[in-house]
Amino acid sequence: MEINLEEFQTLLSQLTSFDKMYEQVRFVDPVKKEVLFVKHKNQEEIIPVLEPCFGIWGEIDIWINNAGQNTTRMFSWETDGTCTENIIKTNLIGMIYGSQIAATGMLKQGHGAIYSMEGLGSNNMVQPKTILYGTTKHALTYFMRGLAKELEGTNVIAGRLSPGMVLTDFITKTPDGKRSEVFSDEKFRKTFNILADKPETVAKYFVPRILKNLKNDAQIAWLTNRKAAWRFMTAGFRKDRLI
Repeated sequence: MEINLEEFQTLLSQLTSFDKMYEQVRFVDPVKKEVLFVKHKNQEEIIPVLEPCFGIWGEIDIWINNAGQNTTRMFSWETDGTCTENIIKTNLIGMIYGSQIAATGMLKQGHGAIYSMEGLGSNNMVQPKTILYGTTKHALTYFMRGLAKELEGTNVIAGRLSPGMVLTDFITKTPDGKRSEVFSDEKFRKTFNILADKPETVAKYFVPRILKNLKNDAQIAWLTNRKAAWRFMTAGFRKDRLI
């Protein structure tokens, strides 16, 4: 399958900047190259939606899980049961279901690459009031590394995409769509403006590397330690850059 670089960048940018997830999913014409958004709830609902993707698109060369549910910034014991369940079901269980479906289909077709989006927690960083999210992303990294080991010796690979901090509604809005408290958190705003980027910037970096990668268990990282250090050194030029 030939993949147009510009079209793939647009798709990945959409994938990292969606502002809502749909309860009902309609299948789209693959010629239009639209992104398929699915709200993960349980196995009975997600599998019938995602499994037919292989029939619709014929073959799937690259599968990216971007399970990204957040909670309101508060201590873990203040987070209610519904929010706790939602973040675990979406970020972790949904990602696992997606990977299972992708691996099954790709093993049958004889090739493919499965990626999942890492996040805060994947690198062992602990940030108060975000530990539920961090827990899911820490587990995601473990799962994807384990999946890569299980796929050794096949023509299917598994890897991780590490976008760093990205300006999306995930950051600027609460799960119920209200304005996030991050705007009033001066320390967070300062750090975010130094380290974060727009989705299209990250996508432009990811796409050619995803297309070229043939290595199993690869991590494709946008915000490396060296890049982060340089940004802090030049922080004076990044004030109020994004929020």
